[in-house]
Amino acid sequence: MTHHVAVPFWIFLIVAALALWAFIEHFLTPGLRWFFRRRVNEVIQEINTRLRIELPSFKLTRREVVIDRLFHDPAVQLAAQNWRNENNVSDQEVKQKIDRYAREIVPSFNAYLYFRLGYRCAKGLAKFLYRVRLGYSDSQALASVNPKSSVVFVMNHRSNMDYILVAFLAAERTALSYAVGEWARVWPLQGMIKSLGAYFVRRNSKDTLYRAVLQRYVQMATEAGVCQAVFPEGALTIDGRLRKPKLGLFDYMVKNFDPNGERDLVFVPVGVNYDRVLEDRTVLLKQNGRLTQPGIVYALFTSFKFLLKNLLRLLIGRWYRFGYACVNFGAPISMRRYISERNVNFRVMNEEQRHAEIERLGAHVMGEIGRVVPVTPVALVASVFAQNPGKSFSELELKFAAFGLMTQLDKQGAHLYVPRQDHDYSITVGLRMLILRDLVGERNGLFSANANELALLRYYANSITHFFAA
Repeated sequence: MTHHVAVPFWIFLIVAALALWAFIEHFLTPGLRWFFRRRVNEVIQEINTRLRIELPSFKLTRREVVIDRLFHDPAVQLAAQNWRNENNVSDQEVKQKIDRYAREIVPSFNAYLYFRLGYRCAKGLAKFLYRVRLGYSDSQALASVNPKSSVVFVMNHRSNMDYILVAFLAAERTALSYAVGEWARVWPLQGMIKSLGAYFVRRNSKDTLYRAVLQRYVQMATEAGVCQAVFPEGALTIDGRLRKPKLGLFDYMVKNFDPNGERDLVFVPVGVNYDRVLEDRTVLLKQNGRLTQPGIVYALFTSFKFLLKNLLRLLIGRWYRFGYACVNFGAPISMRRYISERNVNFRVMNEEQRHAEIERLGAHVMGEIGRVVPVTPVALVASVFAQNPGKSFSELELKFAAFGLMTQLDKQGAHLYVPRQDHDYSITVGLRMLILRDLVGERNGLFSANANELALLRYYANSITHFFAA
């Protein structure tokens, strides 16, 4: 028993590796699973009691179970049969495609990551970059929504900060499940976003099998009462204006909606606006297709330069937050009431009739979103210069023109965010932000738009131009 055994060093390394693997597999991994499962259960219990958030069981279901349900769903299997016949491929290839699509779409929600790490990071980042404000909320109408309803937050899309900002502001009430574009399907962002409950959507995909899998997942989540957040515009605005809605997700959600069923389907309009959009110059490159979108190397270089520039300003004490970021929540749109008032039934319509009615629904929803888009100080002052691009204003003339716009906006029912409830101060901080970014220049006490930055000025003015069009 005390004799030494000599073995080649390479055999010792193999034995040591196997022993380490056995220790991790049978001792360390089960312990970590137990620890994190316990923490997750503690978070779920807390949010059920302290925050009174009832997470749907579908959201907490293991990801593999949801994938299996999606794989064997009758509608998906029928689509698979049609796709196989059309493309003359084997059963194995079709199964592999369904499995790949399902795994790509289905999230792996982690309550601990969402309400602990995600919420704190989102809150910290949003408040570090902006003066975050909840401008207007139809609290009475929101409070009247049945807790058992399937709630979908629908919002305009100005920045990728929208995801962070709205999730942080809504986290005291619910856990949002975002429909996220393909931009987020990069490592390690993809795994983190899925853990926060988001599901990926391939924009403009023509693959009928993929659309069938995506449709059934959205319908399952909606029928189960999962609170979702979607951007009807489908992508960031490229000129600041509200875009026409993409109707795919609307179609998926309402085509099987039963107004007499257990759950109502409620759309909550959300308006978002910023004094400064981080991606403003990048999105302007896409405007009218005049310039091609920069490659990933250029994008990374620009981002690094932006971060370095702001870090240096922070170190020397000359860094300022990017103004106000404001969010408004409008009156909910109940699909039961909508269907009753218009005497429509999406379930019995043919495809042409349903698409026509969904276009009307999409226009109605976008109209409600437009009504609650906040008017921020920068948007207001930028509108003065955008409407008078060649004019120079004294401070008094500028404030007189801005007050005139305020009066027009107020008549249109717009929600102006007025810092400190001081209209004069609101114009001052909007002008200061434009001067800091060199969008507006001052000479001899007169303020005028920088001719080289008119496109960017109009971008901010366009965020509220729909009020003047009305």
